[in-house]
Amino acid sequence: MESKPGVDLYWLPLGAGGRSVRLNGRVFEAVAARLGRRPPCDLYHSALEVRGPEGRFVIEMTPIPGSNGGERGVVLEGAVGSRWAEPCRIFRYVRRWRDGVIPDIGEAVESPEQVTGDPLLAQCVLDLVPAVPTLVWGRDESHAGEMWNFNSLTSWLIARSGLQVESVHPPAGGRAPGWRSGLVVARRPQPIVD
Repeated sequence: MESKPGVDLYWLPLGAGGRSVRLNGRVFEAVAARLGRRPPCDLYHSALEVRGPEGRFVIEMTPIPGSNGGERGVVLEGAVGSRWAEPCRIFRYVRRWRDGVIPDIGEAVESPEQVTGDPLLAQCVLDLVPAVPTLVWGRDESHAGEMWNFNSLTSWLIARSGLQVESVHPPAGGRAPGWRSGLVVARRPQPIVD
């Protein structure tokens, strides 16, 4: 059965499938909630599945250890935590993986959320992946007010492709740290390339 063109967004609980990230995320959110004088929320990681004329692709930001980056769709590499870490292979992080899988998709909440069914907009999202800024993951180098991370990648792609980003929200009672950072950076003028 051939799938229809479009872009679907998946919301995965932060740390799905792993205790360390989940624990660190809960600590981070507890501190952020206390500083913000609000109750803690569930935290979510976002990933996209794009179906276009060339096939189905998974787009996400994740470390790709080892030398199989090309096989796993690595498009861009960037530093995680600090620029000094940039030469380390484990820190490759933006992938557009043909026929790829989203790890722990079985734990996704209120997903998939269709962002568009328009084949031209789906292709636009795919074409934009190599243009994603390679800011340091986990830092606010762009001075957008939030760290750059997986949610920044997703919101940047949605906003830059012209999709209706205002209608996309994390599941009820949840937050997607970094989402606003992607929107802020996407709305800035892009340099003209000859």
